[in-house]
Amino acid sequence: MRALVMFYGVACYTFFFAVFVYLIAFIGDIFVPKTISSGETVDFATALIINLSLILLWGVQHTVMARAGFKEAIKHIIPHHTERSTYVLLSSVVLVILMYFWQPMSQQIWQVTDATGVAVLWGIFGAGWLLVLLSTFLTDHFDLFGLRHTWLHFVQRDYTSVPFTERFFYKSIRHPMMLGLLIAFWATPSMDMGHLVFSVGMSIYIVVGIYFEERGLTSTLGDDYHEYRKRTARVIPKIF
Repeated sequence: MRALVMFYGVACYTFFFAVFVYLIAFIGDIFVPKTISSGETVDFATALIINLSLILLWGVQHTVMARAGFKEAIKHIIPHHTERSTYVLLSSVVLVILMYFWQPMSQQIWQVTDATGVAVLWGIFGAGWLLVLLSTFLTDHFDLFGLRHTWLHFVQRDYTSVPFTERFFYKSIRHPMMLGLLIAFWATPSMDMGHLVFSVGMSIYIVVGIYFEERGLTSTLGDDYHEYRKRTARVIPKIF
């Protein structure tokens, strides 16, 4: 049974990583058959309603399942050692649904044609995703995506929370992962209406998600996190 739990954790993580890589290509409009701007177009109102519904689905699932109250409510159904992997799995499934059913909206907002400008924007786009990935390792990548939970169960050790640390980006900003996502969503040489709706919707989700996450961290960590908030910026580094 413990081996099966470990396999479940690895399978969920592998599926997530494949979806994550596809998401980069989906937003960047590169390499993959279904991207943010590809596919047959429908009328503007229908596309807008579908796309906003997909963003709302992602936001609700991602926010509700991350809350302590929800975790407490399902602990008799989904044990702690598989709860995080299940969250990662369902979040990945919702992302697949979002990308599969996303409706292109071809109205152009901006188009950078200068070769240097295009190269700079692609570089910023890549840097945003790199910041996201690095930020996960600055906390605990394998805990964040459930593998540590299933591994500790496999070796029959009790789960212990990852200690609060301030490393590298986290010394100046509290949410470098979210900063990386914002950069990746907006740094594009070609912004059409569909990409704009995605970027705006996901940016709003990030603001809401940060609010709930900080409430939870303040409740869990108490004065340590309260003092940390005083000396750091939320997303954009302070410039003195």
